[in-house]
Amino acid sequence: MINPPVYDLRNPFPWYAHMRKHQPIWQEQASTWHVFRHDDVLRVLSDYEHFSSQRGEANDPNRPISSSLISMDPPRHRQLRTLVSQAFTPRAIANLTARIEEISNSLLDDFQGQTHLDIVESLTYPLPVIVIAELLGVPSDERDRFKMWSDAVIAGSRQLASGEVLSFEDAQMEMVQYFSQLVAERKKTPKADLISDLLRVKVDGESLSMAEILGFCVLLLVAGNETTTNLLSNALYTLHEIPSLWPYLAEQPDERLAAFVEEVLRFRAPIQHMYRTTTCDVELSGVPVPAGSRMVAWIGSANRDEAVYEQPETFQVNRKSRHLAFGHGIHFCLGAPLARLEAELALKQLLRRYTSIAIPDVDASEPVPTSLVYGFHKMEVQLTPLP
Repeated sequence: MINPPVYDLRNPFPWYAHMRKHQPIWQEQASTWHVFRHDDVLRVLSDYEHFSSQRGEANDPNRPISSSLISMDPPRHRQLRTLVSQAFTPRAIANLTARIEEISNSLLDDFQGQTHLDIVESLTYPLPVIVIAELLGVPSDERDRFKMWSDAVIAGSRQLASGEVLSFEDAQMEMVQYFSQLVAERKKTPKADLISDLLRVKVDGESLSMAEILGFCVLLLVAGNETTTNLLSNALYTLHEIPSLWPYLAEQPDERLAAFVEEVLRFRAPIQHMYRTTTCDVELSGVPVPAGSRMVAWIGSANRDEAVYEQPETFQVNRKSRHLAFGHGIHFCLGAPLARLEAELALKQLLRRYTSIAIPDVDASEPVPTSLVYGFHKMEVQLTPLP
Protein backbone atom coordinates (compact mmCIF):
# COMPACT_ATOMS: atom_id res chain seq x y z
CA MET A 1 0.00 0.00 0.00
CA ILE A 2 1.35 3.43 -0.95
CA ASN A 3 1.73 5.66 2.08
CA PRO A 4 -0.68 8.62 1.95
CA PRO A 5 0.51 12.23 2.11
CA VAL A 6 0.47 13.78 5.56
CA TYR A 7 -2.90 15.34 6.33
CA ASP A 8 -2.49 19.13 6.41
CA LEU A 9 -5.20 21.51 7.67
CA ARG A 10 -3.96 24.16 5.22
CA ASN A 11 -3.95 21.81 2.26
CA PRO A 12 -5.81 18.52 2.85
CA PHE A 13 -6.49 18.04 -0.86
CA PRO A 14 -3.45 15.83 -1.73
CA TRP A 15 -4.54 13.49 1.07
CA TYR A 16 -8.07 13.42 -0.34
CA ALA A 17 -6.75 12.60 -3.83
CA HIS A 18 -4.68 9.73 -2.44
CA MET A 19 -7.62 8.32 -0.48
CA ARG A 20 -10.01 8.55 -3.46
CA LYS A 21 -7.56 6.52 -5.52
CA HIS A 22 -6.23 4.02 -3.00
CA GLN A 23 -8.68 3.80 -0.06
CA PRO A 24 -12.04 5.31 -1.14
CA ILE A 25 -13.78 3.39 1.67
CA TRP A 26 -11.36 3.43 4.60
CA GLN A 27 -11.95 1.66 7.88
CA GLU A 28 -10.01 3.74 10.38
CA GLN A 29 -11.20 1.86 13.46
CA ALA A 30 -13.50 -1.07 14.13
CA SER A 31 -16.63 1.07 13.89
CA THR A 32 -15.43 4.19 12.00
CA TRP A 33 -15.43 4.35 8.20
CA HIS A 34 -14.36 7.23 5.94
CA VAL A 35 -15.85 7.84 2.48
CA PHE A 36 -14.06 9.97 -0.13
CA ARG A 37 -15.57 9.55 -3.61
CA HIS A 38 -18.37 11.82 -4.81
CA ASP A 39 -21.02 9.19 -5.46
CA ASP A 40 -20.43 7.47 -2.12
CA VAL A 41 -20.45 10.75 -0.20
CA LEU A 42 -23.65 11.75 -2.00
CA ARG A 43 -25.33 8.51 -0.97
CA VAL A 44 -24.22 8.73 2.67
CA LEU A 45 -25.50 12.30 2.91
CA SER A 46 -28.86 11.71 1.24
CA ASP A 47 -29.91 8.10 1.99
CA TYR A 48 -31.33 8.73 5.46
CA GLU A 49 -32.97 5.29 5.67
CA HIS A 50 -29.55 3.59 5.71
CA PHE A 51 -27.40 6.42 7.07
CA SER A 52 -28.90 8.07 10.13
CA SER A 53 -28.09 11.60 11.31
CA GLN A 54 -29.18 10.92 14.88
CA ARG A 55 -26.44 11.59 17.43
CA GLY A 56 -26.91 11.31 21.16
CA GLU A 57 -30.22 11.30 22.98
CA ALA A 58 -32.91 13.53 21.48
CA ASN A 59 -34.81 15.93 23.74
CA ASP A 60 -31.94 16.29 26.19
CA PRO A 61 -31.95 20.02 27.02
CA ASN A 62 -28.35 19.77 28.24
CA ARG A 63 -27.14 18.57 24.82
CA PRO A 64 -28.97 20.84 22.38
CA ILE A 65 -27.02 19.78 19.30
CA SER A 66 -28.47 16.26 19.67
CA SER A 67 -31.95 17.83 19.48
CA SER A 68 -31.21 20.06 16.50
CA LEU A 69 -32.14 19.52 12.85
CA ILE A 70 -28.63 18.39 11.98
CA SER A 71 -29.03 15.40 14.33
CA MET A 72 -32.57 14.37 13.37
CA ASP A 73 -34.12 11.85 11.04
CA PRO A 74 -37.63 11.87 9.55
CA PRO A 75 -40.42 12.24 10.43
CA ARG A 76 -39.49 14.71 13.18
CA HIS A 77 -36.82 16.31 11.00
CA ARG A 78 -39.35 17.00 8.26
CA GLN A 79 -41.82 18.54 10.68
CA LEU A 80 -39.31 20.90 12.28
CA ARG A 81 -37.61 21.83 9.04
CA THR A 82 -40.94 22.82 7.54
CA LEU A 83 -41.50 25.17 10.47
CA VAL A 84 -38.11 26.87 10.63
CA SER A 85 -37.69 27.05 6.86
CA GLN A 86 -40.18 29.92 6.84
CA ALA A 87 -37.36 32.13 8.14
CA PHE A 88 -35.23 31.24 5.11
CA THR A 89 -37.65 31.55 2.19
CA PRO A 90 -36.40 33.50 -0.85
CA ARG A 91 -38.56 36.46 0.18
CA ALA A 92 -37.29 36.37 3.78
CA ILE A 93 -33.67 36.25 2.60
CA ALA A 94 -34.24 39.03 0.05
CA ASN A 95 -35.69 41.19 2.82
CA LEU A 96 -32.35 40.94 4.64
CA THR A 97 -30.36 42.41 1.74
CA ALA A 98 -30.49 46.04 2.85
CA ARG A 99 -29.57 45.17 6.44
CA ILE A 100 -26.63 42.97 5.38
CA GLU A 101 -25.36 45.77 3.12
CA GLU A 102 -25.67 48.18 6.05
CA ILE A 103 -23.72 45.89 8.38
CA SER A 104 -21.04 45.25 5.73
CA ASN A 105 -20.57 48.96 5.10
CA SER A 106 -20.40 49.70 8.82
CA LEU A 107 -17.70 47.07 9.37
CA LEU A 108 -15.71 48.34 6.39
CA ASP A 109 -16.06 51.92 7.64
CA ASP A 110 -14.58 50.81 10.96
CA PHE A 111 -11.28 49.85 9.33
CA GLN A 112 -11.29 52.59 6.69
CA GLY A 113 -7.73 53.88 6.34
CA GLN A 114 -6.15 50.66 7.61
CA THR A 115 -4.36 48.70 4.92
CA HIS A 116 -3.04 45.87 7.12
CA LEU A 117 -5.52 44.03 9.33
CA ASP A 118 -6.87 40.66 10.43
CA ILE A 119 -9.75 40.31 7.99
CA VAL A 120 -11.34 37.49 10.03
CA GLU A 121 -11.54 39.61 13.17
CA SER A 122 -12.61 42.73 11.25
CA LEU A 123 -15.08 41.38 8.71
CA THR A 124 -15.57 37.69 8.00
CA TYR A 125 -16.53 36.74 11.55
CA PRO A 126 -18.54 39.76 12.77
CA LEU A 127 -20.73 40.04 9.66
CA PRO A 128 -22.52 36.66 9.89
CA VAL A 129 -22.69 36.62 13.68
CA ILE A 130 -24.38 40.05 13.74
CA VAL A 131 -26.90 38.85 11.14
CA ILE A 132 -27.63 35.63 13.05
CA ALA A 133 -27.84 37.46 16.38
CA GLU A 134 -30.41 39.86 14.98
CA LEU A 135 -32.48 37.00 13.55
CA LEU A 136 -32.51 35.27 16.91
CA GLY A 137 -33.10 38.51 18.78
CA VAL A 138 -29.91 38.37 20.85
CA PRO A 139 -27.48 41.27 21.38
CA SER A 140 -24.75 41.15 18.74
CA ASP A 141 -22.37 43.08 21.01
CA GLU A 142 -21.83 39.75 22.78
CA ARG A 143 -20.26 38.30 19.64
CA ASP A 144 -16.93 37.58 21.36
CA ARG A 145 -18.77 35.15 23.63
CA PHE A 146 -20.57 33.64 20.62
CA LYS A 147 -17.24 33.10 18.85
CA MET A 148 -15.75 31.45 21.93
CA TRP A 149 -18.68 29.00 22.05
CA SER A 150 -18.61 28.36 18.30
CA ASP A 151 -14.87 27.66 18.31
CA ALA A 152 -15.24 25.19 21.19
CA VAL A 153 -18.13 23.36 19.51
CA ILE A 154 -16.47 23.17 16.09
CA ALA A 155 -12.94 22.28 17.25
CA GLY A 156 -13.93 20.30 20.34
CA SER A 157 -12.38 22.83 22.71
CA ARG A 158 -11.14 26.41 22.88
CA GLN A 159 -8.24 27.79 24.90
CA LEU A 160 -9.24 31.02 26.62
CA ALA A 161 -7.10 34.09 27.26
CA SER A 162 -6.85 32.99 30.90
CA GLY A 163 -5.17 29.76 29.80
CA GLU A 164 -8.19 27.65 30.73
CA VAL A 165 -9.73 25.34 28.14
CA LEU A 166 -13.42 25.55 27.27
CA SER A 167 -14.56 22.06 26.28
CA PHE A 168 -17.28 21.07 23.83
CA GLU A 169 -19.51 20.02 26.73
CA ASP A 170 -18.90 23.21 28.71
CA ALA A 171 -19.63 25.35 25.65
CA GLN A 172 -22.94 23.55 25.16
CA MET A 173 -23.86 24.05 28.82
CA GLU A 174 -23.06 27.77 28.68
CA MET A 175 -25.18 28.15 25.55
CA VAL A 176 -28.01 26.23 27.21
CA GLN A 177 -27.95 28.62 30.17
CA TYR A 178 -27.79 31.67 27.91
CA PHE A 179 -30.61 30.67 25.57
CA SER A 180 -32.77 29.23 28.35
CA GLN A 181 -32.82 32.67 29.94
CA LEU A 182 -33.74 34.27 26.61
CA VAL A 183 -36.53 31.73 26.03
CA ALA A 184 -37.93 32.48 29.50
CA GLU A 185 -37.88 36.20 28.71
CA ARG A 186 -39.63 35.68 25.35
CA LYS A 187 -42.35 33.60 27.02
CA LYS A 188 -43.15 36.62 29.17
CA THR A 189 -42.57 39.27 26.51
CA PRO A 190 -42.59 37.99 22.89
CA LYS A 191 -40.73 39.98 20.25
CA ALA A 192 -40.35 39.93 16.47
CA ASP A 193 -37.59 37.33 16.40
CA LEU A 194 -37.08 33.63 15.74
CA ILE A 195 -37.10 32.59 19.39
CA SER A 196 -40.54 34.12 19.84
CA ASP A 197 -41.70 32.45 16.61
CA LEU A 198 -40.49 29.04 17.82
CA LEU A 199 -42.42 29.47 21.05
CA ARG A 200 -45.63 30.23 19.14
CA VAL A 201 -45.61 27.41 16.57
CA LYS A 202 -47.09 23.95 17.09
CA VAL A 203 -46.48 20.57 15.45
CA ASP A 204 -49.55 18.33 15.40
CA GLY A 205 -51.06 20.54 18.08
CA GLU A 206 -48.01 20.37 20.35
CA SER A 207 -45.50 23.09 21.13
CA LEU A 208 -41.81 22.48 20.51
CA SER A 209 -39.89 21.06 23.44
CA MET A 210 -37.33 23.19 25.23
CA ALA A 211 -34.59 20.90 23.87
CA GLU A 212 -35.79 21.45 20.29
CA ILE A 213 -35.90 25.23 20.71
CA LEU A 214 -32.44 25.29 22.30
CA GLY A 215 -31.15 22.95 19.59
CA PHE A 216 -32.27 25.29 16.85
CA CYS A 217 -30.78 28.35 18.58
CA VAL A 218 -27.41 26.66 19.11
CA LEU A 219 -27.31 25.20 15.59
CA LEU A 220 -28.17 28.52 13.98
CA LEU A 221 -25.62 30.42 16.05
CA VAL A 222 -22.77 27.98 15.43
CA ALA A 223 -23.45 26.77 11.88
CA GLY A 224 -24.85 30.10 10.73
CA ASN A 225 -21.69 32.01 11.51
CA GLU A 226 -19.05 29.31 10.92
CA THR A 227 -20.20 28.54 7.38
CA THR A 228 -20.28 32.14 6.20
CA THR A 229 -17.10 33.14 8.05
CA ASN A 230 -15.16 30.36 6.35
CA LEU A 231 -16.81 30.87 2.97
CA LEU A 232 -15.89 34.54 2.98
CA SER A 233 -12.38 33.95 4.31
CA ASN A 234 -11.80 31.25 1.70
CA ALA A 235 -13.02 33.60 -1.03
CA LEU A 236 -10.51 36.25 0.04
CA TYR A 237 -7.74 33.66 0.24
CA THR A 238 -8.59 32.61 -3.32
CA LEU A 239 -8.42 36.25 -4.48
CA HIS A 240 -4.95 36.44 -2.95
CA GLU A 241 -3.88 33.25 -4.74
CA ILE A 242 -5.32 34.34 -8.11
CA PRO A 243 -4.90 38.17 -8.25
CA SER A 244 -6.39 38.42 -11.76
CA LEU A 245 -9.80 37.53 -10.32
CA TRP A 246 -10.14 40.84 -8.45
CA PRO A 247 -10.30 43.12 -11.53
CA TYR A 248 -12.39 40.50 -13.34
CA LEU A 249 -15.01 40.52 -10.57
CA ALA A 250 -14.82 44.28 -10.05
CA GLU A 251 -15.68 44.88 -13.69
CA GLN A 252 -19.12 43.24 -13.41
CA PRO A 253 -19.74 42.21 -9.79
CA ASP A 254 -23.50 41.80 -10.15
CA GLU A 255 -23.05 39.31 -12.98
CA ARG A 256 -19.90 37.48 -11.85
CA LEU A 257 -19.85 37.20 -8.06
CA ALA A 258 -22.47 34.43 -7.76
CA ALA A 259 -20.49 32.05 -10.00
CA PHE A 260 -17.27 32.94 -8.17
CA VAL A 261 -18.82 32.13 -4.79
CA GLU A 262 -20.09 28.77 -6.08
CA GLU A 263 -16.62 27.77 -7.23
CA VAL A 264 -15.16 28.84 -3.88
CA LEU A 265 -17.72 26.58 -2.22
CA ARG A 266 -16.61 23.65 -4.37
CA PHE A 267 -12.89 24.38 -4.27
CA ARG A 268 -12.66 25.11 -0.53
CA ALA A 269 -15.84 23.81 1.08
CA PRO A 270 -16.43 25.51 4.46
CA ILE A 271 -17.63 22.19 5.92
CA GLN A 272 -15.22 19.40 5.01
CA HIS A 273 -17.09 16.39 6.33
CA MET A 274 -20.32 15.25 7.95
CA TYR A 275 -21.18 12.30 10.18
CA ARG A 276 -23.75 9.56 9.76
CA THR A 277 -24.41 6.14 11.36
CA THR A 278 -25.44 3.05 9.40
CA THR A 279 -28.86 1.72 10.39
CA CYS A 280 -28.19 -1.73 8.88
CA ASP A 281 -25.50 -3.60 6.96
CA VAL A 282 -24.74 -1.66 3.75
CA GLU A 283 -22.34 -1.80 0.84
CA LEU A 284 -20.42 1.15 -0.61
CA SER A 285 -18.32 0.74 -3.77
CA GLY A 286 -18.36 -3.01 -3.20
CA VAL A 287 -17.17 -2.72 0.41
CA PRO A 288 -19.46 -4.16 3.12
CA VAL A 289 -20.02 -1.84 6.10
CA PRO A 290 -21.78 -3.25 9.18
CA ALA A 291 -24.77 -1.75 10.96
CA GLY A 292 -23.96 0.74 13.70
CA SER A 293 -20.83 2.03 11.96
CA ARG A 294 -19.89 5.68 12.24
CA MET A 295 -19.52 7.16 8.76
CA VAL A 296 -17.38 10.20 7.92
CA ALA A 297 -18.46 11.58 4.54
CA TRP A 298 -15.69 13.83 3.18
CA ILE A 299 -17.41 16.65 1.30
CA GLY A 300 -14.07 18.38 0.67
CA SER A 301 -12.87 15.30 -1.19
CA ALA A 302 -16.13 14.69 -3.08
CA ASN A 303 -15.99 18.24 -4.45
CA ARG A 304 -12.65 17.44 -6.11
CA ASP A 305 -13.47 14.00 -7.46
CA GLU A 306 -11.92 13.53 -10.90
CA ALA A 307 -14.82 11.30 -11.93
CA VAL A 308 -17.24 14.23 -11.61
CA TYR A 309 -15.28 17.45 -12.16
CA GLU A 310 -13.02 18.27 -15.07
CA GLN A 311 -9.63 19.46 -13.80
CA PRO A 312 -10.93 19.53 -10.21
CA GLU A 313 -7.70 20.95 -8.76
CA THR A 314 -8.04 24.05 -10.94
CA PHE A 315 -10.19 26.99 -9.82
CA GLN A 316 -12.57 27.73 -12.71
CA VAL A 317 -14.66 30.78 -11.96
CA ASN A 318 -17.45 29.87 -14.38
CA ARG A 319 -17.64 26.17 -13.66
CA LYS A 320 -21.19 24.85 -14.08
CA SER A 321 -20.91 21.61 -12.07
CA ARG A 322 -22.90 21.29 -8.86
CA HIS A 323 -21.08 20.74 -5.59
CA LEU A 324 -21.86 19.21 -2.20
CA ALA A 325 -20.59 22.07 -0.03
CA PHE A 326 -24.02 22.56 1.56
CA GLY A 327 -24.79 18.86 1.75
CA HIS A 328 -27.55 17.07 -0.15
CA GLY A 329 -31.04 15.72 0.36
CA ILE A 330 -33.18 16.43 3.39
CA HIS A 331 -30.23 17.86 5.31
CA PHE A 332 -29.23 20.36 2.62
CA CYS A 333 -28.14 23.45 4.56
CA LEU A 334 -31.17 25.54 5.45
CA GLY A 335 -29.07 28.70 5.61
CA ALA A 336 -27.32 28.22 2.25
CA PRO A 337 -29.12 31.16 0.55
CA LEU A 338 -28.23 33.42 3.48
CA ALA A 339 -24.56 32.39 3.43
CA ARG A 340 -24.37 33.03 -0.32
CA LEU A 341 -26.04 36.42 0.02
CA GLU A 342 -23.77 37.56 2.87
CA ALA A 343 -20.64 36.51 0.98
CA GLU A 344 -21.69 38.18 -2.27
CA LEU A 345 -22.70 41.47 -0.61
CA ALA A 346 -19.54 41.69 1.50
CA LEU A 347 -17.33 40.95 -1.50
CA LYS A 348 -19.19 43.55 -3.56
CA GLN A 349 -18.48 46.21 -0.93
CA LEU A 350 -14.79 45.26 -0.85
CA LEU A 351 -14.56 45.42 -4.66
CA ARG A 352 -16.03 48.93 -4.56
CA ARG A 353 -13.44 50.19 -2.07
CA TYR A 354 -10.22 48.35 -2.93
CA THR A 355 -8.21 47.32 -5.97
CA SER A 356 -6.57 44.17 -4.58
CA ILE A 357 -5.97 41.97 -1.58
CA ALA A 358 -2.78 40.19 -0.59
CA ILE A 359 -1.64 38.05 2.33
CA PRO A 360 1.92 39.20 3.09
CA ASP A 361 2.74 36.14 5.22
CA VAL A 362 0.64 33.13 4.33
CA ASP A 363 2.36 30.98 6.95
CA ALA A 364 1.20 33.39 9.67
CA SER A 365 -2.45 32.79 8.72
CA GLU A 366 -3.99 30.39 11.21
CA PRO A 367 -6.33 27.69 9.88
CA VAL A 368 -9.32 26.69 11.96
CA PRO A 369 -7.85 23.89 14.12
CA THR A 370 -10.13 21.04 13.07
CA SER A 371 -10.65 18.84 10.01
CA LEU A 372 -14.40 19.40 10.30
CA VAL A 373 -14.23 22.80 8.61
CA TYR A 374 -11.88 24.56 6.23
CA GLY A 375 -11.18 28.21 6.84
CA PHE A 376 -9.10 30.65 8.82
CA HIS A 377 -9.07 31.53 12.49
CA LYS A 378 -6.75 34.44 11.70
CA MET A 379 -5.71 35.98 8.38
CA GLU A 380 -3.65 39.15 8.16
CA VAL A 381 -4.19 40.87 4.80
CA GLN A 382 -3.04 43.93 2.94
CA LEU A 383 -5.74 45.86 1.09
CA THR A 384 -4.98 48.41 -1.61
CA PRO A 385 -7.58 51.22 -1.57
CA LEU A 386 -9.02 52.69 -4.71
CA PRO A 387 -7.25 55.96 -5.61
